[in-house]
Amino acid sequence: MMNLLPAPPRPCAPARRRWLGRALAGTLALALGAPAVHADDGIVTVAGQPFVRRLALAGSELQLNGTGVRGWFKAYAAGLYLVQPSSDPARVAEQPGPKRLQLRMRFDLPASAFASAFRTGVERNVAPDEAARLAPRIADFEARVRALGTVHDGDVIDLDLIPGQGLRFSVNGRAQGEPIAGEDFYAALLLAFVGAKPYDEKLKAGLLGGRA
Repeated sequence: MMNLLPAPPRPCAPARRRWLGRALAGTLALALGAPAVHADDGIVTVAGQPFVRRLALAGSELQLNGTGVRGWFKAYAAGLYLVQPSSDPARVAEQPGPKRLQLRMRFDLPASAFASAFRTGVERNVAPDEAARLAPRIADFEARVRALGTVHDGDVIDLDLIPGQGLRFSVNGRAQGEPIAGEDFYAALLLAFVGAKPYDEKLKAGLLGGRA
């Protein structure tokens, strides 16, 4: 049967080389189990989830420090925003100014699983006396997470540090109560993601600007 579709134009050599480069990168990413990452001037897309490169928060412009995905089944994609990008976990945690850790859900999951993981992640990455001092605030945050019941595919969770106020926890743009006070609390939360014993080593590498 005659093919009635027009033949696609043959790309010129530079375009063909670019196309082959993108195809090879995609093939390697699939072979290595890495999330597909695409970028344009204003958006970075990882595992199908878009992250803006820059955003405004608490009177400052934040830059996307890095992105990654959680777990082998990619439960969520995450992006970390800072005033001054850094690959040093200690500097990330201690850097003054606003910050945002954004989680974009890819599946429906029980919120209780997040709450338990948060407590464990903090306790693994701070000294025992620090964990004891933070315990009331950890319990407060854990209760707010559990109150969600379920986090859904497509939900956007923002964990923002607002200077002078503390952690502002929002789901799809809606704040979940008043901020939880203390930059020390927010630093402990970040260390659960990028500290010495993180939730996920590949996610940590991605958030710190490396290969996720």
